[in-house]
Amino acid sequence: MVHADRVSKSFGSNRVLKSISLTVKRGEVLCLVGPSGSGKSTFLRCINHLERVDAGRLTVDGVLVGYEERGDKLYELHPKEAARQRRDIGMVFQRFNLFPHMTALENIVEAPIRVKGVKKADAVARARELLARVGLAEKADAYPAHLSGGQQQRVAIARALAMDPKLMLFDEPTSALDPELVGEVLDVMKTLAESGMTMIVVTHEMGFAREVADSLVFMDGGVVVESGDPVEVLGNPQHKRTQAFLSKVL
Repeated sequence: MVHADRVSKSFGSNRVLKSISLTVKRGEVLCLVGPSGSGKSTFLRCINHLERVDAGRLTVDGVLVGYEERGDKLYELHPKEAARQRRDIGMVFQRFNLFPHMTALENIVEAPIRVKGVKKADAVARARELLARVGLAEKADAYPAHLSGGQQQRVAIARALAMDPKLMLFDEPTSALDPELVGEVLDVMKTLAESGMTMIVVTHEMGFAREVADSLVFMDGGVVVESGDPVEVLGNPQHKRTQAFLSKVL
């Protein structure tokens, strides 16, 4: 589903990603862990072309992301074309980014109606299904200000799912939540993983990574330091940098 081949990205003189290569199979859950500033979120944003890569290639479902190949050169897609690609990739951010002037239901139906041309009645029916799926059927008419952080994040997940994505990206989806609200969001993500959704999750929740992920990647300084089975990497890390990081977070 996702293939990164020597992906690099710099901001000015700061090399944030240094030749990242990895593969995520269809239906697989990959967790990216590592210290702040290691490049995890930047890599995630490159997957849906919110950030441009400077070198290397990223494909989603066999299609080059953000670029087209002509001869032996890559040319960046027009923003409208890039946005069209992005429709198939759901993304959930640290901050919930809900429209504050819209109800939970209105937040969810907005993109399917405006971007995909779904009939309003169909979009509303689907939104109600998704709200029930994330345990918020009774909050359809609530505005974000009247929802807890965990509830807002679950609405954000439902909003991403409303576009029927083939891939879901989660950028530290629980880091802005009070500790007692983390579990309700992780439970929704677990259910999503069990349904066969391909997911890449940047997280500090090592228990979630151990329980749900098919593979785990530890990044530091813009490189993949260690990767493999989550139980193996977390229980018996081979690299000194991984050992030092995990000794502080486990």
